[in-house]
This record gives sequence, structure tokens and C-alpha cells, in this order.
Amino acid sequence: MTLRAVLMLLALGGIAWIGAETQAATGGQQMAEGVGRSLIGKPAPRLVLTTIDGESIDLGRLYGKQAVYLKFWATWCVPCREQMPHFERTYETAGTDLAVIAVNTGFNDPIADVRDYRRKMGLTMPIVVDDGRLAAALHLRVTPQHIVIGRDGRIQYVGHLADARLEAALHAARTASAHAGSAEHAAAAATPAMAQSELAQSKLAHLAVGSQLPSDSTKTIDGRRFHFHDAHDPRHTVLVFLSPWCESYLETTRPAASANCRRMREEVTAVAGEGNARWLGVASGLWATPPDLREYRLKYHVNIPLALDESGALFRAFNVNEVPVVLVADGSGRIIRRIEAADLAAPSALKEAIGL
Repeated sequence: MTLRAVLMLLALGGIAWIGAETQAATGGQQMAEGVGRSLIGKPAPRLVLTTIDGESIDLGRLYGKQAVYLKFWATWCVPCREQMPHFERTYETAGTDLAVIAVNTGFNDPIADVRDYRRKMGLTMPIVVDDGRLAAALHLRVTPQHIVIGRDGRIQYVGHLADARLEAALHAARTASAHAGSAEHAAAAATPAMAQSELAQSKLAHLAVGSQLPSDSTKTIDGRRFHFHDAHDPRHTVLVFLSPWCESYLETTRPAASANCRRMREEVTAVAGEGNARWLGVASGLWATPPDLREYRLKYHVNIPLALDESGALFRAFNVNEVPVVLVADGSGRIIRRIEAADLAAPSALKEAIGL
């Protein structure tokens, strides 16, 4: 079950709340297991992370010595909050054979909120804010998302629930012997794959105001190809970065963000009807599927093509870590404007950017 569908059920209250909670947990676990199938047994990423306190954690140096437990989370995520006591307890009782690291997704989560949440909850485990590399390497799709890495440096488990399956995975990762040379073998296997991934994404890197839109294309949920730059079309190109659950789910945990998503959607819908620009809505793959986007389009009468950025490659390429964000490129394909929540105070910002 998708996050937005769960929220609709939650609104019914009573018995429906219990059923929705169960279905949400089941749906999250299924999604995590689904994206994790291709990861099980593969070498874990060898990245150097920096905690919010400025300390470095070299994952590669941990492999072969300790099992590693990474947990993706967000301060606005209700199940993350519910599981946090379990996570803290796991860290406190880990001992020397298990490294426990909290990985904030960095999505719609200012660092000030992360620090404030740590203080209020009394968290003591190391916390890092992901820059997108871990999310890409570990196929982040839900929150929380648990990653258990064995002492041999290979991924053993991917899940969503703090249940017996997670506990069994943690026990197995901690008690299994690290075979001699296994960490080195994992490093050798991981390096080419990581290099290929970086090479594939290099042409989409560091796209900001002043950059030229790439010649790449993406597929919309209707199966059509959208080319980021069309040399034969002199109109502006507008990319709208969004999440289909932003308005509903964040209404209670991030009301300001929810209101911004609603205002941006309403303005985009009104301006897009003028027809003098090329439009594409790019939805984050976090807690979203193509059916979610179709439902979002139907419910809110969205009148622009929509694409799902499942891997997060487009969000990373355009340096978008919150929604809503709108990027406007001129007829030559040069990005001329980035419109964020703060710009919504001026209702004419979007119209002016595309020359209306």
C-alpha cells in the first residue's frame, strides 16, 4: 500500500487506523524487500561519511572487522519516530562487533531539524545526512529502510520493519565469521561498479542556473519520452520537482512544506494552461510509484506530464533535496531560474520566469 493511500485510511479513524497502520507496515516492507533483492550478497558501498558533528566514518575500513547497520530515516517520518527507541537501544547494546549509523535522507529535512530531533529524543548514535550517494547505492525507496551488512562487507538484509527478520539479520551479521580476504574481494568487486555508475551520471552532474539542459530524455508515466532540451522547440522548458504525498502527509509533520507544495501545484496548474512552455513534473521515488502519480494527477487535476525519478538520479543531478522546486530553462536550453518555496511569496515569479 502506498503512503498516500495509508493516510486516507488514517483519516477514517477508529478501526480503520489499525488496519491502515498494518497495511502501511506491510507495504513498506514489501517495497524495501523488492528494491533490496538485487542488493543481497553484493558488496556494500565503500564511502566516507561525515556525521553532523563533523566526524568521518570510512565504511570501507569497517568491512572485515564489524557488521554494519545503516538505517535511513527522516524527522517527518512517523514510522521512523516509532522505531527510533528500538534503533537507539540497538546502538547502545551493539558492542564492538556492530557499527550502527543513522542515515538521514536529507529530503525535506533541514539540518537544524535533524539536530533538534536528536536533542529531543536523546539520540547518541552517529548521524549522517545523505548527499544522495548512499540512497543511490542502496536503492532507497521507503523510510525507514534498514540495511544490514555482514562482516565480509556484503549486504545481507534490506527491510522496513523493526521486527524478528531485522533482529535475525543483525544476529547473523554479528556472529558470522569474516572470511579472510572477503572484504578485499568485496572492495575489488565494488570499485568497477561504482566507477561505472559515476561515469553514467557524470553528464548529469552539477546542473544549476546557467547550465545547459542535457540532451537526455526520460519516460513519463504515460510511456512517452520527454527530452530535456528540444532544439526544434523555441519555448521555455519547466521542470517541476515534487512528491505526490507532500500536501497530505506533511500537513501535520511539516505544515509549511505542505502548504508550499499546494501553492506551487496551484500556480503551475494555472500557468501551464497558457501553453507557451514545455512542462514536466519530476516526482521523487521516495514512497511513490506510478499509480501514486496517476492518482495524484487525477485528484488534483494536474495538467502537465509526470515522470517518476525512482533512482533519484534527476533530483541529484539538479541538486534538489526538497520539494517543491521549479527549474526554468530558456529556448536555448540554458537554465535561467530556480524557484523554491521562498519565491512563492511573489505569485508572479513563475509567470515572469517563462515570459508571461
